[in-house]
Amino acid sequence: MLTLLGFLMIIIFMVLIMNKKMTPLTALVIIPVAIALIAGFGPNLGEMMKNGVKEIALTGVMLIFAILYFSLMIDTGLFEPLVNFILKAVGDNPVKTTIGTAILTTLVSLDGDGSSTYIIVVAAMLPLYKKQGMNPLTLTCIIMLAGGIMNILPWGGPTARVMSSLKLGHTEIFVPMIPIMTLGILWVIFVAYILGKKEKKRIAKYGKHIQYSTSDISGEADPKLLRPKLIWVNLFLTLILLIVMILDIVPLGIAFMIAFCIASVINYPKLKDQQKIMSKHAGNALSVAGMIFGAGIFTGILNGTGIMQAMGNSMIEIVPKSWGSYLNIITAIFSVPLTFFLTNDAYYFGILPIIEATGRQLDIAPEILGRASLVGQASHLLSPLVPSTYLLVSLAGVEYSDHLKYTLKWAIGSSIIMLLGALLLGTI
Repeated sequence: MLTLLGFLMIIIFMVLIMNKKMTPLTALVIIPVAIALIAGFGPNLGEMMKNGVKEIALTGVMLIFAILYFSLMIDTGLFEPLVNFILKAVGDNPVKTTIGTAILTTLVSLDGDGSSTYIIVVAAMLPLYKKQGMNPLTLTCIIMLAGGIMNILPWGGPTARVMSSLKLGHTEIFVPMIPIMTLGILWVIFVAYILGKKEKKRIAKYGKHIQYSTSDISGEADPKLLRPKLIWVNLFLTLILLIVMILDIVPLGIAFMIAFCIASVINYPKLKDQQKIMSKHAGNALSVAGMIFGAGIFTGILNGTGIMQAMGNSMIEIVPKSWGSYLNIITAIFSVPLTFFLTNDAYYFGILPIIEATGRQLDIAPEILGRASLVGQASHLLSPLVPSTYLLVSLAGVEYSDHLKYTLKWAIGSSIIMLLGALLLGTI
C-alpha cells in the first residue's frame, strides 16, 4: 500500500509539472500533504514536515546566500574576464560553445559541490548562449550531464555514502570507477557536440534572434555596480571561499553568508547600494529557497510515512530469485530509477545494505554492488528531490519541466554508457 502511494505521489507530481499545471513549489507541498491525509497520516503530518524542513534548512540557507554572493560578484564584473576569454576561444561557433560548456563544467565540478558549479558555469556561459541565440536548455542539459558524472567523486556525496554504508575505502569503490567516469565525460562531450551541431543548424536556418524566456542571476547589467578596481580583492575572497568549502572548515551556508556580507561592505560601502543589491537579487534567491523548502516537506513526508523505504524494498522484491546471480547488473540498472525517485540518503543507507546482504548470500562482493549502485548517478541530478536542480533552472531562467523533458533521454544515455563500460571493463 505504501509503495503504491509513493509511486502515485511521484506520478501525479511528474504529470502536473511536465504539463505545467502546477509550479514545482506548489506540487512539492500540496501533493504529498494530500496523499498523506488520504492515507491516514494526518495526526503526524506536522512533525514529518517539520523534520523534512529541518534536514534541508542548511541547504536552503546555503543556496540563498550562494545566489546572493555570486550575483554580487557578477555585478562587480568579476567574471567578465573569464567570459571574454571564453568568447574569444569559441568565437561565434555553437559547437565550440557547447563543448566548452562540457569541459568547463567538468573542471569546475572537481570541487564536488553542484551548487557552486551551477552558479559559476551559468554565470560564465549563459551570456554566450544569449549572444549566439542558443537555447538555454542546451546549457542546463550539458551542465547537468557533466555534473552527474562528476558527482561520483568521493567528496561529491554518493560515493562517500556508499563507502560509509558498506564500510569500504575509496580504493575499493572509487578508484575502479575512474575509467567509467572518463568514459562518461567523453559521452557528455559527444552529446555536447551533437547538441551544438543542432543549434548551429537551427541558427543558420532561423537566425539567432529567437527570443527565449530567460532571466539569469545577474539580470540586466548595471554599469554603476561594476568594480573593476576591486577585481583582485573579489577574486581573492572567492578563492578563500572555495578553499573553505573544499576543506569543510565551516558549514557552507554559513561560509556563503559571511562572504556575502564581507563582499557587500567592501564593494558597496554605501547603505543604499547594499540595499539595491539585496532587492535586485532577492526574487531569485526567494524562488529557489521556496522550492528547496518545498522539497523538504516532500521528502519529510516520504520518510516519515515509511513510503520511501517501502518503495525501495518493493522494487528489490520484484526481482525473481532465479536472477540472483545477476544481482550486480540488476543493481546497476535499478540504481537509475531508485536514485531518481529516492534521495541518496534513502537509497545508500536504506536500500543498499539490503542489496549487500543479499549479495553476501550469493557470494557477490560488496564492493561490486557498491560500484554498481553508482551507475544511476548519471541521471540522479534530474530528480525533483535534488535541491540544486531548482537552482540550476532558476539561474538559467528555464522551467524545470522543460529541462526535464529536454535532458532525460541524454541522462538515461549516460547511465547506459556507464553500465556498458562497467560491464566491459569488469568494474561491476
